[in-house]
Amino acid sequence: MSIKAYLALAFSLVLSSGNLPAQELAPKVDVVYGKEDTKAQSLDVYLAKSDTPTPVMIYIHGGGWRAGSKAKIPGFLAQGVAKGWFSVVSVEYRFTDVAPHPAQVNDCVRAVQFVRQHASEWNIDPKRVGVTGGSAGAHLSLWVALHDDAADPDAEDPVQRQSSRVSCVISFAGPTDWQLLSEIEHKHPAYRQLLGYEPGTPAAEMSAELKKDVSPITFVSKDDPPVLLVHGDADDIVPIRHAQVIDEKLDAAGVPSELFIVEGANHGVAGAGGDAVANRTLDFIKEHLQIKDAE
Repeated sequence: MSIKAYLALAFSLVLSSGNLPAQELAPKVDVVYGKEDTKAQSLDVYLAKSDTPTPVMIYIHGGGWRAGSKAKIPGFLAQGVAKGWFSVVSVEYRFTDVAPHPAQVNDCVRAVQFVRQHASEWNIDPKRVGVTGGSAGAHLSLWVALHDDAADPDAEDPVQRQSSRVSCVISFAGPTDWQLLSEIEHKHPAYRQLLGYEPGTPAAEMSAELKKDVSPITFVSKDDPPVLLVHGDADDIVPIRHAQVIDEKLDAAGVPSELFIVEGANHGVAGAGGDAVANRTLDFIKEHLQIKDAE
């Protein structure tokens, strides 16, 4: 059963590292994970200092699938790296002005596989991988986490042989169900642009198959990893119904799911601002990535 947390707090989008600027963590930047040498398919790697392999959190940035950057990571993730709890990989992916869905999810799936392929080199435990993001990044995180494993043991490409499954997922204000476009007003054009449609296209005129395939809720099954959904009840970009419907479906499937509702918060909750959300998020990561003795 979902745990509902109601907090009378206002949150702003926090993508910097607070007291720990990302550049001070000395990441490996622009590591290409795609088959072509392009920054659109690259990632930054923040390695925690540890004598033993660490868990890893994969961060997927937001920006309406059309903007944003992997260059900054949220403060709670930077804290985890600085304290040696886990490493972080920040992912860039193709935007919708380059290619529509499924380019974005395909990129993020490959990024997870690429991290596993380099786990030994980066001192990462391939069995303890989590994924998180805000807004568009939350959608991509949920899609990757809930989708069936993309591993192809017969692939010539060693990256494609790796599992894409994760141990947990955290969504900050992520869209989950494109069917809701027919039920609730969605003013932002990005929902349609992601599927290759012009802004303002009526939901009924959009491909039912595409709307189904882009929706993380489609892939909910009993073997999914634990999910933490953080959402503001005043969000007018991604209505809170997106979090509620997937929480209900996860619960019905027997998947551990927690809906953390931030009372009065708008879409800015995607950045995980504020100690209450950051602390709950870190506790969730420590539990599901089995991080022991973390202060």
